[in-house]
Amino acid sequence: MEKLLVIVGPTAVGKSDVALCVSQKQNGEIISADSVQVYRGLDIGAAKPSARERKLVPHHLIDFVNPNENYTVAGFQRDAKEAISGVHARGRLPVLVGGTGLYVRAVLQGFAFSESGIDEELRNRLRSEAELYGPEFLHSKLADVDPAAAEKLHPNDLRRVIRALEVYEQTHQPISRQVEATPQTPVYDAVLFGLTMPRDMLYARIEQRVDSMMAAGLVEEVDKLLHSGVSPQAKSMQSLGYKQIVKYLKGEVSREAAVELIKRDTRRFAKRQLTWFRREHDIQWFDILETGGIEAVAENISIFLAGNCQ
Repeated sequence: MEKLLVIVGPTAVGKSDVALCVSQKQNGEIISADSVQVYRGLDIGAAKPSARERKLVPHHLIDFVNPNENYTVAGFQRDAKEAISGVHARGRLPVLVGGTGLYVRAVLQGFAFSESGIDEELRNRLRSEAELYGPEFLHSKLADVDPAAAEKLHPNDLRRVIRALEVYEQTHQPISRQVEATPQTPVYDAVLFGLTMPRDMLYARIEQRVDSMMAAGLVEEVDKLLHSGVSPQAKSMQSLGYKQIVKYLKGEVSREAAVELIKRDTRRFAKRQLTWFRREHDIQWFDILETGGIEAVAENISIFLAGNCQ
């Protein structure tokens, strides 16, 4: 079974710095588990590693998706699996690092995804049916073709009900079969570490990061993307920072209001990330402040890895 080091935590906590430090100590290569860093051109708002950092340690799954593309969790799972195998083939340690919890979970648990893509025409038809007849109507349709999925989904969870119906109409297979096809044993020999710090310090770091992004040209970056043909409705443009700046550029909010929205929404996102990762099993947590900083956390992880290999 392939070994995998995983480093998770909320945004702005210092995951990238710790991963870089550990990778240098452990002959590792970093695999980004960040749903925004995959997109080309989304640099400042995604807090991508610098050119210097990428020279120090090889990074994967950054800057390889067109910003108009709808990149999926299934696509990430496929690409991450390939990247992890490539790192192992070079005799190095893969280090999966990021705050997109579903990406991490998909890799570790090996979810089986359907091969169906997005059918906007079908989705619009199903949405129209929900508006006309109510969400219970769609839920009853799902119960007829996939009772297992219907039992787990509330009728008001319209997005997932529509997705389940979409999968069935495209593949003639219930989406619940994905659960049956998902491995019941671990996919990797993974060691998981979570990073945290006192909330007031984390929020201060978030606000400082947003200010730095604005000073670095986040508005100009978003404006350039839009003028290059990236749709404001593209999945990439719904990301934190980009969505709020799009509103500013469209004249819907002031620059100051956009900045405050980014800070507020990022704080809320960090809180959700912590809640998500706290529910995951087998994560060993480090409070960066209590441990003594980035270097000390990296050293502790390296010591654990050395002892775990004996």
